[in-house]
Amino acid sequence: MLKKGEDEKVIESLLFSSSEALSIEEMKEITNLSAGRIKKAIENLMSIYKSEDSPIEIVKAGNKYSMQLKQEYAEKAREVAKPEIPFDILKTLALIAYHQPIRQADLRKMVGPKVYDHVDFLIEKRLINSKRLGTTELLTTSKYFPEYFGIDSTRPEEIREFLAKRMGLKSNNKD
Repeated sequence: MLKKGEDEKVIESLLFSSSEALSIEEMKEITNLSAGRIKKAIENLMSIYKSEDSPIEIVKAGNKYSMQLKQEYAEKAREVAKPEIPFDILKTLALIAYHQPIRQADLRKMVGPKVYDHVDFLIEKRLINSKRLGTTELLTTSKYFPEYFGIDSTRPEEIREFLAKRMGLKSNNKD
């Protein structure tokens, strides 16, 4: 059985404490450890969490890593955890992610007038991008979106596939 060395403890403390996923480069700047030592520590931590059958996992999203609860435990923890994103706004975000690119005018037809407040909130959280398109806005997920949700892709069709799988739907790829 693997044991946590000092490198693993340092990296684990960073990932646990960070509200955002961290790249190897960011961890390198903070810890002064080499990229190789950081990668090895992450690999060891992933193995330790798997071998201990832990409810915690380290996931890679793009070129960044984060610590999170495994899906089967996250459901239970939601009962006591205060959500960062209110449920109704999360539903709006899911619609944007699934249908992207989507015109705000079309999204308003699905969500109603509260969509404007939702879009403002999501832009402030850096989860979506908005680009002027005539009299409306064209909405897409941001580069930060997959990182925030632990999705290992920034491609809209792969995000759509991920969401469809999580919701038990068949994806209707637009691309």
